[in-house]
Amino acid sequence: MSRFLFVVPPLVGHVNPAAAVAGELTTRGHEVAWAGHPGLLGRLLTRQDPVFPVDTPEEKPRPAGLRGFAALKHLWEEGFVPLAEAMEPGVERAIRTFHPDLAVVDQQTVAGALVAERSGLPFVTSMTTSAELLGAAGTPKVDEWIRERLGDLRQRIGDARASYDPRFSPLLTLAYTTVDLVGPYPDPGGPVAFVGPALAERPADPGFPWDWLDAGPDRRLVLLTMGTVNSEAGARFLSECVAAVRERAGRLRAVVADPGGALGEEPFRDDDVLIARSVPQLALLERTAAVVCHAGHNTVAEALWNGVPLVVAPIRDDQPAVAMQVTEAGAGARVRFARADRTSIGAALDTVLDDPVYAAAARRIGDSFRAAGGAPAAAAHLEKLAADA
Repeated sequence: MSRFLFVVPPLVGHVNPAAAVAGELTTRGHEVAWAGHPGLLGRLLTRQDPVFPVDTPEEKPRPAGLRGFAALKHLWEEGFVPLAEAMEPGVERAIRTFHPDLAVVDQQTVAGALVAERSGLPFVTSMTTSAELLGAAGTPKVDEWIRERLGDLRQRIGDARASYDPRFSPLLTLAYTTVDLVGPYPDPGGPVAFVGPALAERPADPGFPWDWLDAGPDRRLVLLTMGTVNSEAGARFLSECVAAVRERAGRLRAVVADPGGALGEEPFRDDDVLIARSVPQLALLERTAAVVCHAGHNTVAEALWNGVPLVVAPIRDDQPAVAMQVTEAGAGARVRFARADRTSIGAALDTVLDDPVYAAAARRIGDSFRAAGGAPAAAAHLEKLAADA
C-alpha cells in the first residue's frame, strides 16, 4: 500500500479528473489525501478522503477586454503566482502530516511541485488541459517571461538548485487526453503519459427533470454550457444560443447549464429549452447530439468521449488552444465568442449536426480516449512510481 497526496486548485475542472484517479487508487487499496479548498472538495468528492485545507487568495475580477499577452500576464501575476504563495504553507503541512510516498500535483498549483521538490518528495504532474504542453505557440519571449515568473517563485518557495520546468514533473506528466486530439507537440523536458480522460462517478443530481427529455416529439438534443466560471461573461452568448435553438424548434431542443443565473434567477423550461443551475453533464452527454461550449478542456473531453461533435467559442486562457485542437481534428466548428449571434451559431450547429464527418471525427477521438485507459491507466503509472520511489 502507498500513500498519495493530491494537490489541486479551487477549480472544478481540475478536481474531477484527479478525483477519478484517486478513486481508482483507493479501490486498489492505497491511501489518498488532498491539499486544496475544503469547501469545493467537500462538494465534489464522493469519498471521505482526508483533506488538508490550503489558503487561496481572493479572486480579483479580470479587467474586460484583456487579450493576448496582457491576458496571460494578468493570469500569472494575479492568478497562478498569488495562488502558489497562498497554498505553500498548507501544502507543506499536508506533506509533513500525511507523509505521502508520492504527490500528484495539478499543473496549475505550482506550489505543490515546488514544495515537493523542496521536501525531497517525488511528484507527478496532473495535466488537466493540454494547452501548457503546446507552449506559447511559437513565441519564445512569452515562454521566457513565464520561465522568469517560475524562477522567481522557485527562489521563494522551492529548491533554488533545481532547473527543470515545475509545470512538468521530471518523473511523469499525466495528460488526460490523447495525441489524436493534441496533435504534434514540443518536448516538455520529461515523460508524458497520455491516459485519456479520467472519468468517474459524480455526486447524484436527484433534482434534474429527466422527464423533460422523454416528453414531447423526438428532436436532437443540444447541450449549451460555458463552464462554471464564465457564466457572467457568457450571458449574451448563451442567449444567442437559445435563440438559435428556438429557430430550429422542429428539429432541436436544448439543455442550458447556467450556474450563475445569467439567463434568469429561476430554472426555466418549455417545450424547446430547459435552463438549470446545474446539470448531470456526463449522463446528459450519452443522449446529446452536439455541444456548444467555451472549449474548456473537461467539457471537450467528455463530449468527445461520447462521440459528440462540438461548436466551440473560446473566451480566454487555454480555451483557444483547445478549440484549435478540436477544429484541426475535425470534431467541431469554431465561432467567435464576442461576435457570434444566433445566425452564426445556428449555422455552426447545422454544420456539425448535418455533416457526418464531424461526428465520425468525434467518435474516432473517443475511441482513442477509451484505448488510452483513463483513470485505471493513470493509477497504474502512479502505483509503479510510488513502489520505485
